[in-house]
Amino acid sequence: MSENTLPTADELREEVRSWLRDNYQPLPRNTDPWVSSPERIAWLEKVLDAGYAVPTYPTEWFGRGYPNKLAKVIAEEFAAIKAPGACQDRYNIPANTTLALGTEKLKRDLLRPFLTERSRICLLYSEPGAGSDLASVRTTATRDGDEWVVTGQKVWTSGAKTADYALLLARTDWDVPKHKGLSLFIMPMKQPGIEVRPLVQITGESHFNEVFINDAKVPHEYLLGEEGNGWRALQVALAYERSIMGDTNRSSRNKKADSLIDLARQYGKLDDPAIRGQLAKVVAMRELNRLNNARAKSSTTPGTSTSIMSLGKLAMSKILHTEAAMKTQIIGAEALLAGSENPVADDVNFLTLNAFFTSIGGGTDQIQRNIIGERVLGLPKEPEIDRDIPFREARRS
Repeated sequence: MSENTLPTADELREEVRSWLRDNYQPLPRNTDPWVSSPERIAWLEKVLDAGYAVPTYPTEWFGRGYPNKLAKVIAEEFAAIKAPGACQDRYNIPANTTLALGTEKLKRDLLRPFLTERSRICLLYSEPGAGSDLASVRTTATRDGDEWVVTGQKVWTSGAKTADYALLLARTDWDVPKHKGLSLFIMPMKQPGIEVRPLVQITGESHFNEVFINDAKVPHEYLLGEEGNGWRALQVALAYERSIMGDTNRSSRNKKADSLIDLARQYGKLDDPAIRGQLAKVVAMRELNRLNNARAKSSTTPGTSTSIMSLGKLAMSKILHTEAAMKTQIIGAEALLAGSENPVADDVNFLTLNAFFTSIGGGTDQIQRNIIGERVLGLPKEPEIDRDIPFREARRS
């Protein structure tokens, strides 16, 4: 789309407001974060057909070819009335990765279902022996005609029980160095040869799973990027994941302790100079993180990644742990309580435990520090004695 045919920000804002007035009704709350309700799917279909779901995408793939500054207008208007589904080009991991790296068939088959949540996806990256060092995955994909046969094990997979597809990192060549022998696929999950076992978390939930794969099949056309280019392809997907984790944090179960300022006011601590000083620090950290994430997003284009995203994810981890410690301090000895009869304490403890999710998911805090040190600050890389030898010869636990 040429500059001459683009609307002005004011024209687009009025268009979006008018469309939302005519079309949006608040949706019933999803009880399961990994399953989309029929009402939500129907709404996302309307948003996609209107061109608001992925406004920076090309027009042939449901977008409008807008620049980021106009996409931001759409996002602001949807956010103003808490309507979901707009500007998924900023956060939808499977759709954005598919657009950037997928074959024409893959995009035709799955791009729309990913954007409307008719098809949900999980991320099959980590393994029992390859968590922080993802390049050491041993799940193997072997070419067999027009499909790949996959065998291995994955762990810490969110939403695997209900997922329709998985973004799968697998080894396709054992005779080259570890980073060069990987490929990235989108694998159907509802097939023989895939067993999902839930893992109980410290919060008592079971969002994570371990996945056992035995001769599962993946169409060759569901390969993302070229064979052996999985490590580069993975960086694109990880950049979106880290961007999401750097932007957002999870709300609590009872909604009693989500706002740090409201909690301090409720417990009469808002006038405490020490608490106010800590509050100011957290507010400043959040604002700095918001600006840093905006900078990172403005410097990237679809299908690329930036190490700056690691700053946002690491910062959000620090923010969540700091806020959790403050909330515990604010409610005092009440934090020793738990259960539904103590909703504030229950939420404070839940958020304290859940903060560790951001410290681990999408790459641990330690890994983010390595990335920032090496790729942002230009510090020397940590030694990797197995980096340049065939993976078959690498020492493995």
